[in-house]
Amino acid sequence: MHKRIVIIDDNQLIRESLKMILESEERFKVISTYSDCESAIVNLERDKPDVILLDIQLPGISGIEGTKLIHKKLPDCIILIITVSEDSDQVFKSLCAGASGYIVKCSNLNVIKEAIDEALAGGAPMSLQISKMVVESFQKQSNSPLSARESQVLQSISEGKSYSKIAEDLFISKETVKTHIKNIYRKLEVVTKEDAIRVAQKNKWVQRNY
Repeated sequence: MHKRIVIIDDNQLIRESLKMILESEERFKVISTYSDCESAIVNLERDKPDVILLDIQLPGISGIEGTKLIHKKLPDCIILIITVSEDSDQVFKSLCAGASGYIVKCSNLNVIKEAIDEALAGGAPMSLQISKMVVESFQKQSNSPLSARESQVLQSISEGKSYSKIAEDLFISKETVKTHIKNIYRKLEVVTKEDAIRVAQKNKWVQRNY
């Protein structure tokens, strides 16, 4: 039996291209395509999708907010985010909102099909970098005053990484790293990175490195 797929993307060319790619496989059937979340959500009960490919940046309801709403209405539906860049806070937030994984828009035919098959098999198609962010977020204690990104920056500092290396690994600027560190110091009420690491490790907000 074919899997019912809905595509939500404000770019008509991308919608049509994805539909053509997916319907080249007998096991996939694109039920509907939409340019915004609002229209798709209204028709969820009619479409009954097994998989939704959802653009992360949309007019009106965003892909992240759309993920939350769709996940609430159809908890068993697999939502895969369509994104230009795989390494971003937005992708991470969409996964936390209930998305099963994501597909990069420039991916080739096989990568797109494999991502959908992986998700249907119970997997979560995503890069190692994003996967690490998700794991670290769930490992972090709920009473931590640090955001997921701040915890990631502090973890990197505890591993002895330079500001430049942290910026490179997290795909952010060096100035953004410095801003995160200032916020970490303020939240933990410390003035040195050694004290920040000590406090965070004591409370298990970052992992110890042995």
